[in-house]
Amino acid sequence: MPTRISNLAQRIGHLVAVLLLVSVATFGMLELLPGNLAYSILGEGAQPEAIARVEKELGLDRPLPERFLGWLGNALAGDLGKSYATGETVSHAIAQRLPVSLQLMIAAQILALLLALPLGLWAGYREGGTIDRLISGSAFGVLAVPHFVLGIVLILLLAVWLRWLPASGFVAFETDPIGNIRSMILPSLTLALVEAPVYLRLLRSDVASTLREEFVVVARAKGLSDWRILLTHTLRPSSFSLVTVMGINIGHLIGGTVIIETLFALPGIGRLLIEAINTRDLMMVQGVVLFIAAAFVLVNLLVDTIYAVLDPRLRHGR
Repeated sequence: MPTRISNLAQRIGHLVAVLLLVSVATFGMLELLPGNLAYSILGEGAQPEAIARVEKELGLDRPLPERFLGWLGNALAGDLGKSYATGETVSHAIAQRLPVSLQLMIAAQILALLLALPLGLWAGYREGGTIDRLISGSAFGVLAVPHFVLGIVLILLLAVWLRWLPASGFVAFETDPIGNIRSMILPSLTLALVEAPVYLRLLRSDVASTLREEFVVVARAKGLSDWRILLTHTLRPSSFSLVTVMGINIGHLIGGTVIIETLFALPGIGRLLIEAINTRDLMMVQGVVLFIAAAFVLVNLLVDTIYAVLDPRLRHGR
């Protein structure tokens, strides 16, 4: 037990260090952006006196380390500041947009797993055969297509030609549950098609390797059916790489939501970040980036915990 507590404390310490480095890097990079924020807020023709007044109000006249420490102290207290553009608190803006991004990412992960698990098991079971080559080749083909191209193709096919789904826009679940699901199918499917080939290839490789293990040979000797062996003896030990990549892919998913939310006009965290960058809303950018980094490291801590569930040897320190 003390060892487990020590390991958990060490991981939490690493996560705190990562968040601190991300905060410093983000603050520093935003400071290097060309132009004057006060001038951008006031617009052309602003007088020097007005610019000086805005700089003082925003604290831009203070040294960089002092501004960073002040912002960091407020962030630790739960205050991420206010938007320069709208006056809205950053925390409130994130809370308003977060449900849309969460729904998109969760739906995309579920769809990706629904595609990858059966195809990966089948391809690994038929390693080297026609089915394996067909599935693997298709996965590589889909993986080579960028997010926005997949999105445009799906819009053209399912929204324009077949008219099954809306091309863009978002409907809140509390307003119209069916409309909400319809508005999220295309963006979720687009993001899922980017993630599914990676999961499929990893699972296919691990399944093919696990099927050559001795315990699988013993299970076959007992007369168990192939599908029972695949589902009860092979899938679980073949899931370590998949779980790892799913955790790491949170960052990739967030990057994908920036493109997908912009393409499909979804009011999520990714679109909020793009809007903040376009308007030089530095306080909003810093808050959103810190939130995304915190979500990423927390998910990776959760992945480490899931390892212990999948492999009992890790629970006992072996």
